[in-house]
Amino acid sequence: AEVIAVLEQAYPSQTAQSWDQVGLVTGDPSQPVRRLHLALDPTLAVIEEARAAGADLLVTHHPLLMRGVNSVAVTSAKGASVTNLIVGDIALYVAHTNADVAAEGVCVALAEACGLTDLSPLVVSEEQLLGRVGRLDSPLSLGDFATRVASALPAAPVGIRVSGPPDATVETVAVLGGSGDDLFGAVRASGADAYITADLRHHPALEAREEARDGTPYLIDAGHWASEAVWLPRAAKVLREALGDRVEVVVSEIVTDPWTFVVHP
Repeated sequence: AEVIAVLEQAYPSQTAQSWDQVGLVTGDPSQPVRRLHLALDPTLAVIEEARAAGADLLVTHHPLLMRGVNSVAVTSAKGASVTNLIVGDIALYVAHTNADVAAEGVCVALAEACGLTDLSPLVVSEEQLLGRVGRLDSPLSLGDFATRVASALPAAPVGIRVSGPPDATVETVAVLGGSGDDLFGAVRASGADAYITADLRHHPALEAREEARDGTPYLIDAGHWASEAVWLPRAAKVLREALGDRVEVVVSEIVTDPWTFVVHP
């Protein structure tokens, strides 16, 4: 219960989107926690890693059960995950969109990792601060800035994608970790020179570039996993500071990006 209270203070469940599934998923809130495992996704491999590490609690960003299921038999991946958690006596806690909007959350971690300062919300919706907009200390070319982003984020197997001329100037940048092609209007309104996000689909991205008349905002698709995994060390720091040496906090070493390589003709 004490660890959950710390998580709720840092990432209040009530700030999650209405469609989201956050909070305690498996386990007893009163069970003792000596080892806490942090990861982006509750995959089978991550759960096995947590079991091998002797974790009592697994905290992930993405939910395990976003939609309803009618079976948790081990014949399905979801069922096997639930079974492994229960058999391993590991509680699962999810901080998803509530961690996206938090002051110590995903978007702030992404912005600061990319060298942005003077942060402000990209969108204020129902008292939730979605995304961030910030400035670089000094302007960079889009090519140099994209290189900085690639170096600052956890190494993703397929790298990042960029739309815009490499020699264009970038100073003001908007960010949204994870899927972000539904906020192009807000990005344009912010006056940002570039937008770092992920999961950019062909038609929305093409339309955004058409609206920009080949100008700003330029687009940087950093990949879903990398744009959010940058938050994990920050979350670990928040938990360690709050829990001290009573709970060992470990960040998963498993890359859960589903894409493993690219082929260039």
